[in-house]
Amino acid sequence: MLRLQGEMIRGGTSKCWIFDHHDVVATGVDADALLLAAYNAADPRQIDGVGGASSTTSKAAIVQTSRAPGIDVEYAFAQVGVGDERVEWTSNCGNCATAVALYAVHNGLVPITSDSTTVRMLNVNTGARLTGTIPTPGGTAPDEGGAAVPGTTALGVPVLLGFEDPAGTTTGRALPTGRALDTLTGPTGPVEASLVDAGAPAALFEAKAFGLDGTETIAEFAAAVPALTALRRQAALAMGLAKESDPVSHAVPKAGVVARPAAYRTTDGTLVAQDEYDLAVRMVSMHAPHPAIGLTSAVALATAAAIPGSLAHRVARQTADGTLRLGTPAGVITAQAVPAQDGASPTVLLHRAARRIARAELLVPVMEGRPA
Repeated sequence: MLRLQGEMIRGGTSKCWIFDHHDVVATGVDADALLLAAYNAADPRQIDGVGGASSTTSKAAIVQTSRAPGIDVEYAFAQVGVGDERVEWTSNCGNCATAVALYAVHNGLVPITSDSTTVRMLNVNTGARLTGTIPTPGGTAPDEGGAAVPGTTALGVPVLLGFEDPAGTTTGRALPTGRALDTLTGPTGPVEASLVDAGAPAALFEAKAFGLDGTETIAEFAAAVPALTALRRQAALAMGLAKESDPVSHAVPKAGVVARPAAYRTTDGTLVAQDEYDLAVRMVSMHAPHPAIGLTSAVALATAAAIPGSLAHRVARQTADGTLRLGTPAGVITAQAVPAQDGASPTVLLHRAARRIARAELLVPVMEGRPA
């Protein structure tokens, strides 16, 4: 039995266990084996572990201070399998980055020098650079806050999350194939797709290609998940993210559908009028509909909507100030693109909230480097 210190933090609409890199190394156990055992990943209910039995609650970040110039903290993001003994290290999670920023402030990984503190972060999975700005009134790290995000009624510490120069983080180009519009082969034939790399690689399809209008409930959208799962594999090959011989990834690229705004009701029954948002979106998270939207997906959509010829640009209501209001199952989430200097792609800002839930010593049943 191993002992591992960790901190559970809600970032946005995800829960993420945060571990110190040095503590993980000190166990002498491979990180994959450690997380699979700690989360009880093999069990779809994760009864005997700290996983939350869903893609948005079976996440981890391994954090350490950075020696890289202009970076305070670097972290590796892990998407831990649910009923699947596999850890995905190929993507990033903006909600977990929100949690990492709060963790860094509370654990002295950055100095608190004013009434707000900005944590400069590097996601080592993708090379993405992010910032998380947190209020630190009187030079103190906050435990509570009044900020809310769609997808939960819980309040938390406000975090302004910024994705710096997000275009081409993984593949080197905002449009990995060089085209704003591609055609992939799905289970029922050819389907138009926009393959974008910004924040995270994403494969976007028009909702009507699946007989949808983009305002479906989570249960209704679930019918399209098998087709989108197959198309995600085709997109990964087209974007150069995988080879035919590679195992199938359920994390990369992100996959989802877009549509023109129309009135709909959120998961909690709130009516969202057509003029309250600019682009309808439904995304897949691993094997299931995402209850809201991943923040890296929001960045990809904000970038795609600004590219003429893309599916997102085709159906989005265009705005003059760089904002894009996304209609998700949980409600409207706003992303704002801020022009950057030196030819970099625009920084994308999102308002999030985070709350520390627990600090704990995990008792992990790992034997000989493998889950017990």
